[in-house]
Amino acid sequence: MDIYTSLFLIGAILIGPIMISIIVRQQQIGSPALAGVLSIAFGAFTVLTIAQEGIEQVIMNHSVNFWGTQVWYDLIIAASIALFFVAPRARAVGMNLWPWAIFVALSASIGLLAMIARLFWLELQGEQKS
Repeated sequence: MDIYTSLFLIGAILIGPIMISIIVRQQQIGSPALAGVLSIAFGAFTVLTIAQEGIEQVIMNHSVNFWGTQVWYDLIIAASIALFFVAPRARAVGMNLWPWAIFVALSASIGLLAMIARLFWLELQGEQKS
């Protein structure tokens, strides 16, 4: 089995426990540390991937056939939906949405995880003041 298939299978195996954990947990505010670490880790993996394969590969992967385009649209839609749900909470704690929205538009999950880490941290700070 090659590295790409292994990485694909790791993601496929991890999604179940992650989804179950999200559904089962009753906490209102997530972990800023976990979101931050995930953002940094996925950012590092992205830098490694760009170093290995080049930035032009991003465009090629999403424009070579219908599946590539479908995955691109899925990514755009998922990031937009996530931002739609996160934005009201971010506004409520005083986050400036424009820089975060640009970061999410340019990096998808990396920016979104960083934004959520900041959001969770600010929410926890507000909760501690109450």
